[in-house]
Amino acid sequence: MKQDLVLSHAAPNRAGFMSDTAHLLTRSTHTEQTLRTEFAALARLALPLAAANLLQMAVYAIDVIFIARLGTQELAASTLATSTYGLSLWCTLGLISAVAPMAATALGRGRHAVREVRRSFRMALWMAVFGGIFVMTICMLADDFMRLTGQSEEIATMAGEYLFWVAPAAIPVIASNALRIFVSTMDRAFIATWVTVLALFVNAGFNWLLIFGNWGFPAWGLKGAAIASVITAVVVLLAYVAIIQWDRRMRRHYLFGRLWRPDWQRLAELWRVGLPIGAITLAEGGLFSSAAYLIGAIGTLELAAHTVALGLGALCFQVPFGIAQAATIRVGLHNGAGQPGGIHRTGLATIMLTIALAVLFAALMLGVPELLLSIYVDVDAAQNASLVALAVTYLVVAAAFQLFDGAQAVLAGLLRGLSDTRVPFVHAVVGYWLFGFGTAWVLGFHTPLGGLGVWIGLAVGLVVTSILLGHRWHSRERLGLVMPRG
Repeated sequence: MKQDLVLSHAAPNRAGFMSDTAHLLTRSTHTEQTLRTEFAALARLALPLAAANLLQMAVYAIDVIFIARLGTQELAASTLATSTYGLSLWCTLGLISAVAPMAATALGRGRHAVREVRRSFRMALWMAVFGGIFVMTICMLADDFMRLTGQSEEIATMAGEYLFWVAPAAIPVIASNALRIFVSTMDRAFIATWVTVLALFVNAGFNWLLIFGNWGFPAWGLKGAAIASVITAVVVLLAYVAIIQWDRRMRRHYLFGRLWRPDWQRLAELWRVGLPIGAITLAEGGLFSSAAYLIGAIGTLELAAHTVALGLGALCFQVPFGIAQAATIRVGLHNGAGQPGGIHRTGLATIMLTIALAVLFAALMLGVPELLLSIYVDVDAAQNASLVALAVTYLVVAAAFQLFDGAQAVLAGLLRGLSDTRVPFVHAVVGYWLFGFGTAWVLGFHTPLGGLGVWIGLAVGLVVTSILLGHRWHSRERLGLVMPRG
């Protein structure tokens, strides 16, 4: 407590603090920023975060590339395992992301910002430990669940072994995500990009060493891939810690001092804001996961085409997802400073940028679908002709919902900047499950559309959710979500 008081009293006054944290909230003492300045500030955050998201996709792709060389059974087992690990991990990462609006709001407010940011991120690291234990528990129980759902004994056993060895990665992965939010909030988002580049090389190197036994290392196969993921997670966490301790402005927050000291009030606040975010992640991820089960029941060819088309859609989604992460921080800064005009400009800049990118991605999907699909499959191979034709059909729907997929992501990010998460969770459940899943089930199994009907259901879910979130964002001041003008 004494250390907290010393640091808080040593912090500069509001104007000095904002000057010291250069460009976090670009404004003069008496005038708010212009839309052009907001675009620049948003892009400075969003571009490196989007790049980091795309690079993270490459990290996952490396695992698939290496494991695929082991055989189809190993690939199937790892796919089953990572879907279980990934969904539980993403829900926990959603929970941790509550720290972004809380820290940004404290920075925008200015008073005792160093202490407030430190309190939030210390407890976020506590939550990373709790969340990691939850993910590890899921991993330990997953093979029994797989058997209950009808998976083959051999595949379930292999998947269970993979999950056993990859489980320890959960805590460093979640903690790294909290530190990634910290450096981004400190206007150092480029660090996230370079740390992910490091992860790419570390993961590739240890996969090559431990899966196939190169350079005298043991050839552990699927187990080696899991251990490579754990090593990568630890290296990434250590990299973030080292960079934060090296950087003068970030080091002044004394982030890792007295980590053992609990702050139950801040922990409860993180839980209150973060739990609906994790639930939203579960609602959206659950919809797309259930779509795979629906299409798999229709046919193997349909499932293969769905996997390829959805992979391409997920790749495109990383860009608006990065914009949404940046928007959360920008809105939080303006909200803490009591600048409703700044909040409006952030929303306008975010939505305009997302629309422009959505139009670009949709044009590519409609104009050169085979070129895009060639990232995943050989589009010229005769045996892939039916798969490619079906995947192109799915991409037509994907092109149509690009705007709404990006919109729901950035609108949720904007509302998150106001720490508004509970009602958006209800909107997500209604949009994704009542309308999205319901439409997918009816059109997929009760009309001749089949797999295309499931994709139309996904589009309906995204459209309805984005409309509901858009209405709430538009009504933010009337609903009392915005702090009074400073």
